[in-house]
Amino acid sequence: MTGRIRILIAVALVAALGVGAWFYLTRGQESTDDAQVDAHVTPVAARVGGTVLKVPVADNQAVDAGAILVEIDPREYQIALDRARAELANAEAEALAANANVPITATSTSSGVTTAKSGVEQAQAFADEAQHNLDAAEARLASVRAKVSGEEAAAARDERDVARMKGLLAKDEVSQQQYDAAVAQLESSRADVAVARSQVREAEVAIQVARSRLAQSKVAQQVAGAGLRTAETAPEQVAAIKARAQSSAARVKQAQAAVGRAELDLEHTVVKAPIKGVVSRKSAETGQVIQPGQPLMTIIPLEQVWITANFKETQLEDVRVGQPVSIEVDAYGGREFKGKVESIAAATGSRFSLLPPENATGNFVKVVQRVPVKIVLEAGQDPDHLLRPGMSVTPTVRTR
Repeated sequence: MTGRIRILIAVALVAALGVGAWFYLTRGQESTDDAQVDAHVTPVAARVGGTVLKVPVADNQAVDAGAILVEIDPREYQIALDRARAELANAEAEALAANANVPITATSTSSGVTTAKSGVEQAQAFADEAQHNLDAAEARLASVRAKVSGEEAAAARDERDVARMKGLLAKDEVSQQQYDAAVAQLESSRADVAVARSQVREAEVAIQVARSRLAQSKVAQQVAGAGLRTAETAPEQVAAIKARAQSSAARVKQAQAAVGRAELDLEHTVVKAPIKGVVSRKSAETGQVIQPGQPLMTIIPLEQVWITANFKETQLEDVRVGQPVSIEVDAYGGREFKGKVESIAAATGSRFSLLPPENATGNFVKVVQRVPVKIVLEAGQDPDHLLRPGMSVTPTVRTR
């Protein structure tokens, strides 16, 4: 009986020592098996549509940044680029011609204004001269008409004198010489009347000529005035030419943008790896017709992996950024990696779920939440890239 008691006491002591050693060794540590390897997953999609000519990569193949992943038939996009370049050349030619017209139009319109003003002045001077000539002709006509009246009156008087002397001559009351003198005076008066009437006709013709020239001068004035009004629209003409030049410059920019877009589309027919990594989930195949935005594959950069550990909220009291972490990887028989806490998530994992919990419904059941903690590995521990996203690990954070 004494021996059994001693054995029990020894077993109790060993158990107590073991429990004490366990508490000592695990003191200041927080561990969880709700953890996995994470990495960036970069989807690669088509920027343009078309027929796939070549897919020079395979699933799980390592590629460098810039490596060709998919080649799309570029002929349609080359045609579009050639057309855009031709339209650009045409727009540039039109813009060059429009810009050249601006100084030419400005100079010609300015010269046109000067010429039109000179024409108006000349037409005004011609009209003034024509009016002056008309006034002079009318004055002369009035003068010669007055002279005709006087000459006719003198001729009528001489005729009466001749008639009277003729009767006196028959009675021998006047001499033949006196009678002949009266007849001569009558003939002279008649000649003066004829001359005066001829001068009237000349004055009337001169008036007609003067009136015709005055009418011509007025027409010239109207033409010159219309030309001046047209020339005075020079600022509007220059503004219109400048507007056309600006419009041509805008069309050049539009054509340049179209060329740039066509060049980008042609460049996007060759899909290249945006980063260095491993190809996964490849869906592109030769001969396949794809659409813009269609996923082709994903690339995972295995050089940039980390651990996402979902610790219970009750474990985070002493967890701090920068604390050392040991990581056991299930896939490699518990092989241990070293790392450190980089950051603690701003919210629990449930807050990022598709249907986050609503604790104000009245059916509340308290559940211990988990908070994601990001753990990064120390450099140089995984040169062969053995860690793959999704692998289960067990991290242990040393909080003391």
